[in-house]
Amino acid sequence: MSGSKNRKSRPLWHPAFWPSWLLVFALYLLSLLPMTAKQRLGRRLGCFLEGKLKSRAKVANTNIATCFPDLDQAAREQLVQDNFVACTRGFLESVHAWWRDMSRYCEEAEVHGLEHLREAQARGRGVLLIGGHYSIFDFALPLIACHLKKPGYMYRPNNNPVINRMIENGRRRHFGIRPFTKRELRPLVSFLKKGGEVWFACDQDFGKKTELFVPFFGTDAGCITSPSYIARVSGASVIFVSHLRMPDGRYRVICSPIQEGFGTDKQKDTEAWSRYIEDTIREQPDQYLWLHKRFKTRPEGAEKIY
Repeated sequence: MSGSKNRKSRPLWHPAFWPSWLLVFALYLLSLLPMTAKQRLGRRLGCFLEGKLKSRAKVANTNIATCFPDLDQAAREQLVQDNFVACTRGFLESVHAWWRDMSRYCEEAEVHGLEHLREAQARGRGVLLIGGHYSIFDFALPLIACHLKKPGYMYRPNNNPVINRMIENGRRRHFGIRPFTKRELRPLVSFLKKGGEVWFACDQDFGKKTELFVPFFGTDAGCITSPSYIARVSGASVIFVSHLRMPDGRYRVICSPIQEGFGTDKQKDTEAWSRYIEDTIREQPDQYLWLHKRFKTRPEGAEKIY
């Protein structure tokens, strides 16, 4: 904890951050590669990382075995490799979004359910867009924000201030998008009440902050209920959103119908958005962040998964 505080108190030009600045420069150079080159590099690098990051490969394998018990070992191993490739490509796509022009991709992305988003905007009470951690990561933000009038998003700041600056500057350069940390619920609610639209991926394991458990591919997964609270106190319309890289290389965004009554029953709300994410994953199983320990927090008395 003290090391983290020391990092935050140092100026960004402090010598302790020089390796971080070198990393930022290297990523900037990567951003200059054509997208086709990024995709090829993502495949090669993803296959390489799968062999090197044994602990993360084990986590992904365990997640996939838990969620897809009918897959045999060979199919699981292939899906783990495909997931490393998808996530590595997603990171390189994020690098592209941080520094390069995204207008072409915003124009070409296939968008379904835009009429639901327009209906929610017309209600004038703000829109809470609940999503998940699919592999295109930050590349998805401008693909969604280009259809919003007053975009915002929730995020967790990176512990390294140089890396955090790089990520947040990269995100905020698109469409005047406004960030909110998990500690800024009150300004977020105020933003929604004034017609703002906020993207919130709430599908990770938050450890001790877990409030309830819902089925995720038939296994109880720990969840937070912040989306229900935000919707209830802000009066915002709630829409589920997914964003995927399709097998042919196109990008697709889907907006669900407005979730009427969201915010009145946090158990039902959580089951609904978790089920939506599950349905999206079933369509493109390699596109989810299986590298994350989604089942780390377990119900009392339940066996550990990892």
